[in-house]
Amino acid sequence: MQRKIWLSSPHIGEQERSFVEEAFSTNWIAPLGANVDGFESDLARFTGVEYVAALSSGTAAIHLALVLLGVTRDDIVLCQSFTFSGSANPIAYQGAVPVFIDSENETWNMDPAQLERAIKHYIAENKKPKAIIPVHLYGMPAKLDEILALAANYEIPVIEDAAEALGSTYRQQPCGSLGDIGILSFNGNKIITTSAGGALLSRNKEWVAKARFYSTQSRDAAPHYQHSHIGYNYRMSNILAGIGRGQMQVLDERIAQRRANYEFYRNALQDIPGLEFQPEAKESFSNRWLTCLDIDPSRTNGITREDLRLQLEKENIESRPLWKPMHLQPVFADAPAFENGVSAKLFERGLCLPSGSNLTPEDLERVTAIIRATLT
Repeated sequence: MQRKIWLSSPHIGEQERSFVEEAFSTNWIAPLGANVDGFESDLARFTGVEYVAALSSGTAAIHLALVLLGVTRDDIVLCQSFTFSGSANPIAYQGAVPVFIDSENETWNMDPAQLERAIKHYIAENKKPKAIIPVHLYGMPAKLDEILALAANYEIPVIEDAAEALGSTYRQQPCGSLGDIGILSFNGNKIITTSAGGALLSRNKEWVAKARFYSTQSRDAAPHYQHSHIGYNYRMSNILAGIGRGQMQVLDERIAQRRANYEFYRNALQDIPGLEFQPEAKESFSNRWLTCLDIDPSRTNGITREDLRLQLEKENIESRPLWKPMHLQPVFADAPAFENGVSAKLFERGLCLPSGSNLTPEDLERVTAIIRATLT
């Protein structure tokens, strides 16, 4: 069997090792330390957001964002439906009601028209939403001009889920820097990784200070363990932050490599009928975390996304369907949704191709050869 080609494997170099070795040599391996401070500073410089809390995951960051915004039981939170469950699960943690907003075709992200319809619906019911969670899916910025304008008009805070979009920009502003609170993820398959990890970003100094407090079990200033608030074990370790510091040094290179993968695929496959790539709007720059296809079987002689995925799998190549929308997930079957059919269609027809920054030219040639042989 040929060598495995992964969807998006970690890409680690020598810089990370030096920071991790420093944590060991100083015996500072707890969820605090010089690497945590340094990683937060690196992220602040890169995004232009002054205050950053390094955390255990992007999901933890969204959870703390909801806590900071005072989201509690039965509150309404408007969340993009076409996303990973980590965007939505924290709403349930708080006992709040996730209301799922469908996507638009231009970016595949939250549809501003459906968002406004949902806002008006709940305000008419005297249940003004407590937060909006748009997502920059696969690194593609959402239509933030329209989303942020609606949020400002109705005075609803925005939790900007940029878990997949570190290095992407919207109108030359870094993703994660445009909402009231920004969220990043450094999971093992992201554009840079700390193995597991995330971050909460805000220009509100008090919010980030509270996030750090809550993330270390809300321990009060006392010589003994005293707690006046519910806390969480959400802080990033000094070892993992060391990996992050090394990864930040090559982030621009990783973005360039991911975008080069996309360009290779597009140039090699753009002539195939029924195959479309995730678009990039004029005002947006995507890190192209994953290269994604929309495969229309009515134009591919009946060959479906699943046919192609299984053929790649047979050749020891990992690919993945696009996210199954949250409003179609069994766990959220009873949640309200404002639908237009876009995300359901994309899930049915969409596929993520191998996109790691450590792919070789031979890997890319192998993947495209199988796609061409399957679809033509």
